[in-house]
Amino acid sequence: MSILIDKNTKVLVQGLTGKTGTFHTEQALAYHGTQMVGGINPKKGGEMWAGSKGETLPIFASVAEGKDKTGANASVVYVPPAGAAAAIIEAIEAEIPLIVCITEGIPVADMVKVKARLEKSKSRLIGPNCPGLVTPDECKIGIMPGNIFRKGSVGVVSRSGTLTYEAVFQTTNAGLGQSTAVGIGGDPVKGTEFIDVLEMFLADDETKSIIMIGEIGGSAEEDAAQFLIDEAKRGRKKPMAGFIAGRTAPPGRTMGHAGAVISGGKGGAEDKIAAMEAAGIRVSPSPARLGTTLVEAIKG
Repeated sequence: MSILIDKNTKVLVQGLTGKTGTFHTEQALAYHGTQMVGGINPKKGGEMWAGSKGETLPIFASVAEGKDKTGANASVVYVPPAGAAAAIIEAIEAEIPLIVCITEGIPVADMVKVKARLEKSKSRLIGPNCPGLVTPDECKIGIMPGNIFRKGSVGVVSRSGTLTYEAVFQTTNAGLGQSTAVGIGGDPVKGTEFIDVLEMFLADDETKSIIMIGEIGGSAEEDAAQFLIDEAKRGRKKPMAGFIAGRTAPPGRTMGHAGAVISGGKGGAEDKIAAMEAAGIRVSPSPARLGTTLVEAIKG
């Protein structure tokens, strides 16, 4: 069983008619026939979207209508920051099981409202400010380059988009391939955290090993490490490699991601690395060694 997405996933695109939505929808349609089933635009409902290679998709006035007409079970949000939170909430209200928000720069106050709605809902949100997720040869949602993926056994979960690609590229080159790769995003308030994805990877028979890429800031990596320690005591454990980005960042400075700021003595790289090592994760000295580090972890 592939986790989160597979060849049966049907995806609506919120923001399809914009430049970004159009480009990445064309890329998804070209990736092993990912089922992009329609777009959402309140002003263009009833029209058809046309891609550069003759692809067409129906445009619906609302997510609820799109879900009703297509049987969609996922949506991807390419709506600009000012309207992205409202787009996510619309998908939550339509009870879309999986919502993936790529948009960067959504105000934290908006995401706090989204988080409150999520907690009482039937939806899971990946992101915002994330590259999305891919189950190789089956389904691609978001902006990850499909050509670096290879069907295999490594589950990848990462806060950094660029380093997600690096982990995928490395595990493809090592001959391991991926079961699913999930970029959870680097914002301080987001839908899905490391623990949620690790729980799925531990339960997934096709995922034989795991790469987890964290960043300075927050306590998500330490929380994940404690979760792994607790699961190992219950007999659930898989070989893992990891990496923490931002090791040389000065305290108090936001580096790249809004969530990557060290404050109050928490969120530093060394603390995260120590926590991960205590949980049995082999921490790679650099992103370029993630593949070989995982191979070493698998060999024990």
